[in-house]
Amino acid sequence: MAVFLQQIINGLSLGSIYALIALGYTMVYGIIQLINFAHGDILMVGAYIAFFGVVYLKLNIWLAFIISMIGSAILGVLIERVAYKPLRNAGRLAPLITAIGVSLFLENGGLMVLGTEIRSYPAGLITSAQLPLAIFGIKLTATTLQLLILAITIAMMIILQYIVHYTWAGKAMRAVSYDPDAARLMGINVDNTISVTFALGSAFAAVAGILLGLYYNTIHPLMGIMPGLKAFVAAVIGGIGLIPGAMVGGFALGIFETMVSGYWSSKLRDPIVFLLLILILLVKPSGLLGKNNTEKV
Repeated sequence: MAVFLQQIINGLSLGSIYALIALGYTMVYGIIQLINFAHGDILMVGAYIAFFGVVYLKLNIWLAFIISMIGSAILGVLIERVAYKPLRNAGRLAPLITAIGVSLFLENGGLMVLGTEIRSYPAGLITSAQLPLAIFGIKLTATTLQLLILAITIAMMIILQYIVHYTWAGKAMRAVSYDPDAARLMGINVDNTISVTFALGSAFAAVAGILLGLYYNTIHPLMGIMPGLKAFVAAVIGGIGLIPGAMVGGFALGIFETMVSGYWSSKLRDPIVFLLLILILLVKPSGLLGKNNTEKV
């Protein structure tokens, strides 16, 4: 029982990172039905912006968070305007191929500019002490970093929910998601709304990238590939296009992955994660929180 509860604690911290990345996937898909496969690489850029900020500019880690979010948001908007906007009225295949191309461009561009060296954030940026916990009398441990990751994720999700439900930009995003043509007739600038969506999703990816770098103590130009793919799996599991689905899917995938590592083998966690994706698509393609929509012919 102790191992089970400990793996849940570990899974919640890892799942928090997946949930932050999955939010970007699900927001973009909900607006323009596009799977932005470059999203994981924006995570990498955000991690490096913060790294150079704290190492070379000697910035406080929290200021580095803010600058990284701003830089990644600008990158996300540029990608949308340059790569995706011209294909807005094209078939679904063209934007998808373009997204893969943008992802490869960022990955190989990162290798050319940053090199293949694995870097680490300076020690002491965030204290990571072991904290004793007791659940139902069972002694467990959690690090302050794990608790911080969970707290930041919950705070970011609350902020996003507020933006989506109580701000003009959020209402515009919901309108465009429901019917872009009707939203345009109501005076909503659809292009700007899509750009805001990319900016928000990219900012969340930057936070996830920094947390990932702190969690594993490594960053490198290809660091966004696997977390990006797993976050896509999380979005599908929860119900892609649904913000609560991204949260549920991220936490569920993190716990599932740590359970596989703890009870089986860490070498099998990646194949089993993608096997889970196949099973979800076969059994409930709309995800855990999604609803099956039938089309009348």
